[in-house]
Amino acid sequence: MSIRIATFNMENLFRRPAAFRLTDPVERKEILDDFAALVALLDLLVYRDEDKTEIARIIKKHRAYDTDPRHPTPPIFVNQVRPGKDAGLFKTSGSGKSTVVEVTAKGRTAWAGWAELGQDDLDLDVVRNTGRVVSEVDADILLTVEVEDRLTLERFNTQVLAGALGRRPYPYALLIDGNDSRGIDIGILSRYPVTSVRSHLFDTHPDRPDQRLFSRDCPEFEIQLNGTPLVILGNHLKSKFHDDPELRLAQAKRVAEIYRAALERTPHVIVAGDLNDDPDSDPAAALGGTGLRDVMSHRSYRGPLGTHGNCKSERDKIDYLLLSPELWPEVQHVGLETRGIFENGIKAFDTVTSKANAASDHAALYADVDL
Repeated sequence: MSIRIATFNMENLFRRPAAFRLTDPVERKEILDDFAALVALLDLLVYRDEDKTEIARIIKKHRAYDTDPRHPTPPIFVNQVRPGKDAGLFKTSGSGKSTVVEVTAKGRTAWAGWAELGQDDLDLDVVRNTGRVVSEVDADILLTVEVEDRLTLERFNTQVLAGALGRRPYPYALLIDGNDSRGIDIGILSRYPVTSVRSHLFDTHPDRPDQRLFSRDCPEFEIQLNGTPLVILGNHLKSKFHDDPELRLAQAKRVAEIYRAALERTPHVIVAGDLNDDPDSDPAAALGGTGLRDVMSHRSYRGPLGTHGNCKSERDKIDYLLLSPELWPEVQHVGLETRGIFENGIKAFDTVTSKANAASDHAALYADVDL
């Protein structure tokens, strides 16, 4: 029985951080740098005067206080839980350009709340193009990367795939919220029963015991297939934005350990998802050293070298399907669906006319395996 297994970084289904949609890379980087700086400052136990000044500057600069639905979504927003008077992080006076932000909290323990990237609803064209990629691949089992939550995945399944596009909905849609507050989680759509899922949300960094290891999670999805379970390890390793290569390598080494443990339960194990690094990287080597093999190295594959952006070189390859040794001989065909991307040199769907309505800047990678 031939089973098509795929992975696709969908870059969110219905809502996407507004900063991620900016076409100007300088403007986008400025917002993301300010966001990272703000998050770091807000986690300080005590706010010095200079910390308060910088927090207020970033909040004012990006309208992180603005809750008026009539206004454009601010690129950064601070949620404040207010259990009582003057219990928040800051207060404002004035309006518009004359707004004054005053940080009133003395430190992290003095208020409850968090900073997040402001999100915009995606245009219907984007959602349909994402659905078109999923429909064209038509995988039996699809690992979904960067999905908001399980109910959103289910709505995409029923309202877009089945409703708007008239395709068969998946009977199984599963997702566990991960460690990333931006709503970029790892889920799965399957035509076969998902009999169990193991989360690794609470794994800690081997050298930083106060830090959770996985930026998102490494869920183990167990799927029942003809008596022999298939285990898929879903991944979205640390990105190279504000890079931490040691963290990404530690994540890959832990995935390798989880993979070896899964092999004790079944010989059919796949490591899939976005590793945020190329095939010559240390994280890829850590996983390759376990005996896992990359489907894009299979003799049946004839597509581009990369999976991201213009997909021209191995430097653009960050998405993977890595198969255990027993699965490798059963691979029949490997393919890459690039038509949801809008980049020079890529022939996109006729409905993908700009980066603004592209399904993703990742391709969907798939393999047909005889199980």
